[in-house]
Amino acid sequence: MPGLIKAEDIALVKERASLEDVVREHVTLKSAGSGSLKGLCPFHDEKTPSFQISPARGAYHCFGCGKGGDVISFVMEVEHLTFAETLERLAAKIGIELHYEEGSGPRKENLGRRTRLIEAHRVAEEFYAEELLAQGDARAGRDFLRARGFNGKSAAQFGVGFAPRGGEALAAHLRGKGFTAEELTLAGLVGQGRRGLYDRFRGRLVWPIRDITGDTVGFGARRIFDDDRIAAKYLNTSETPIYKKTHVLYGLDLAKKQIAQGRRAVVVEGYTDVMAAHLAGVGQAVATCGTAFGAEHVKLLRRLLRDDQSAQVVYTFDGDKAGQAAAMKAFELDEHWAAQSFVAVADDGQDPCELRLSGGDEAVRTLVDAAVPMFEFAARTTIDRFDLNAAEGRVQAMRAVAPMLATVRDPDRKPMYARMVAGWLGVGMEELGAAVSRAAHAKATERHTSREAPPEPPDEPTGPHIAVPDLRNPVVQAERQLLQCLVQFPTCVPDDQRALIAPGDFDAPMHSAIFEAIVAADPTQIRSAAGWTDAIAERVSPVVKPMVAELAVASLPTKLDPMSGRPDWRYVQSLVVTVRAEPLRREIDALLSEVRRTSDDPQRMRTVSQRLNETQKALSTLRATLE
Repeated sequence: MPGLIKAEDIALVKERASLEDVVREHVTLKSAGSGSLKGLCPFHDEKTPSFQISPARGAYHCFGCGKGGDVISFVMEVEHLTFAETLERLAAKIGIELHYEEGSGPRKENLGRRTRLIEAHRVAEEFYAEELLAQGDARAGRDFLRARGFNGKSAAQFGVGFAPRGGEALAAHLRGKGFTAEELTLAGLVGQGRRGLYDRFRGRLVWPIRDITGDTVGFGARRIFDDDRIAAKYLNTSETPIYKKTHVLYGLDLAKKQIAQGRRAVVVEGYTDVMAAHLAGVGQAVATCGTAFGAEHVKLLRRLLRDDQSAQVVYTFDGDKAGQAAAMKAFELDEHWAAQSFVAVADDGQDPCELRLSGGDEAVRTLVDAAVPMFEFAARTTIDRFDLNAAEGRVQAMRAVAPMLATVRDPDRKPMYARMVAGWLGVGMEELGAAVSRAAHAKATERHTSREAPPEPPDEPTGPHIAVPDLRNPVVQAERQLLQCLVQFPTCVPDDQRALIAPGDFDAPMHSAIFEAIVAADPTQIRSAAGWTDAIAERVSPVVKPMVAELAVASLPTKLDPMSGRPDWRYVQSLVVTVRAEPLRREIDALLSEVRRTSDDPQRMRTVSQRLNETQKALSTLRATLE
């Protein structure tokens, strides 16, 4: 398992990676004044720009959906990568070598090797795409695509290519580009025979298989000639250092944004089904690459679906026995999801590619939208194996479906499904309930005996819930503006003035947490505005971090000095006074109340009155600073 990336390397990536350059790859930015830039948010649909970045402070925030952070969180969010994947991607882009704790991370030569293998696949993809347009044998590939409703534009969109029949063309092309025989065999692009190198794929249509970042890591090849010596309809790249078939989903690089935004993933069975679905408007479609849908694929999609219980995973299967078997296999994985699973099977058993040909784009969209719950499909498939006209058949069917009911987690759906199954079987609810209880007990005993680890639980939300500040309150609004000043201009409040403010003076808990982080951070030790923002963000809980980014990019409701670029001190001082005055007012109210309650205790009343007088004088003195 790779070790942790060293903290100094993380800081270096943050410092060197340009947030503006990274964001511009996804967003058209325009000036928003005061060194800020704005554009349409990449995380939600909008017509008026509410997404704003501050390049100097290395922070972004969307005032529409609330997402915010630094360059690392932006790439993680928009590309749906892990923290480590994001750092490695940014580091490679800006030429920084990452180091790992205790030397347990990837070796430098391994990182360099990966880069070479990825580049070899990129060159191979370009080669195959050009060959598809060539005269001769490639025409059979173009005819195959046309017969399935795909034109040249469709082929280019998905990177479809053609592997020449000769058997050595790709090897020669890649060797001419400077790749070694060892690199090409390691990549799985060629094989080594007695007569030298030979192409792994020959006389086949090829689809590039990309990882979630968009890098091509392998190929899937479809048989199109009857005299192909390899009988298998599909060949896929063998497992290599960069390709593990259980860790990739075809089309995920294209579908990830729609999956994340719509909280729905559609799992189809083949490359042409993915193409047909996307062209029909179902842009969430993905497919496995020569293997059954499994637990590692679940993890890939869970990262995008965020374990949202309202999310949907829709499987499309052929209507034959193989399709039913695939559906039952998928049902076994259902407990790994927080999302709800559905199954879509066309009435005549057509796959999405065939359905698009016969019924058009609308038929594909209707198929997905009309999907039935996975449990309903799996239970029906199981029950249909038995003769329900006979008592013995009903008993066997009940025993077969009971373990499935026992796995249903949703407390609202479970009794509904039970009533539905009891109706199908013609048995009583008590009888079915007893069978389900026995099945659940048997499963628990089996797990205990085999010491089987429970399925991976959904990710828990990070950190405690903290109420969002109520900006309708003018005091809370002043707190926010003071924090904006301190985040954007760390020395705008003199040290002696800042020392008079305590975290407890802030009414909003989030504001209090951020001020506490500001006090803990030392601006004299920070080299840049972005470093100051990072120093604050590192000292707050994950739930508060987006607000730090928001404060870093939000515009202040006052003019900045054209010479210094800072807010006027009188404005800042008014905010300091408002924040400091509020706890004094609260104390005065409490003391007045106590004076009324202690009227029958003269000694206590004199003590409280004296404290009240001192507090009122402190408030008057504070207000006088603004006169």
